[in-house]
Amino acid sequence: MPKKYLIIGAGAIGTFYGSKLSQVGDQIIIWSRNDSEIIAKNGYKIKSYMGDYVFNPYLVIKNLHDLREDIDFIIVSTKVLPDIDIVGLISKVIKKNTAIIIIQNGIHIEKNIADKFSSNQIISALAFIGVSRTNPNEINHQEYGKLIFGNYNNIDSIAINYFANSLEKSGLEILLSSNILSERWKKLIWNGAFNPLSVVLGKKNTQQILENNLAIDLAKNIMQEIVMLAKHDGCKFENDIIDKNILATKKMLPYKTSMLLDFEANRPMEIQAIIGNAVKFAQSKSLSIPYLSTIYAIISNL
Repeated sequence: MPKKYLIIGAGAIGTFYGSKLSQVGDQIIIWSRNDSEIIAKNGYKIKSYMGDYVFNPYLVIKNLHDLREDIDFIIVSTKVLPDIDIVGLISKVIKKNTAIIIIQNGIHIEKNIADKFSSNQIISALAFIGVSRTNPNEINHQEYGKLIFGNYNNIDSIAINYFANSLEKSGLEILLSSNILSERWKKLIWNGAFNPLSVVLGKKNTQQILENNLAIDLAKNIMQEIVMLAKHDGCKFENDIIDKNILATKKMLPYKTSMLLDFEANRPMEIQAIIGNAVKFAQSKSLSIPYLSTIYAIISNL
């Protein structure tokens, strides 16, 4: 039986994964305050390296109070920003058996949601994808698409298994992790270095950063501090994980980080989720992180 998903944060990532779930028969409800009419009328045009297609949501709503459907899943795919009250938004629509899927960047971002909705299953997810919204109802999927996710609060696994099976049927690569905290720290090794450096080094893409040996050393030092923090949070990684990150980045096409794209567009950046929470954790453990602290201070004052 198909399940109903509500997407809160119907940008590129939420819309893309919603479109793939729709392809296997699930019913996707889009909440869009500004573009509901054009989406309801024309659907989304998805331009993808895997093949172009049109995604017509099951329902498009402008106001969460207009939702009359009982939903099985809420996908939260907004940016993690102080002025977005995710708990308040979820509270308007959640039911007793609704599972919450958090597809967002950063470390230690799930706690407020899990504290408020302690009886609902919380699925924490990380997207490894190159995707952008080029127009209100147009999505450009350039590369990748892997989703790593895990059961954050260890409530029964019926919902998470259904979600995993649906994504697999859609043809996407997935990893159902038994330690999603470790996966978040692992992703932060890259995000915590290249995202802020792309901004503070003068609006550089990944290739431009790696053309400078001093910048590479700085990235490695930040990564080393993140690895150290992860260890104090119970997560250990292989000794060559930093070198692997640098090598993988060298093999990538020149890439503008999400933080740089937000900075160039004069949008709020996910500073707290990606860097600030790591700094806060270090302070709680009285750990010295001079490189991360410096980058955090600089980018917070731009």
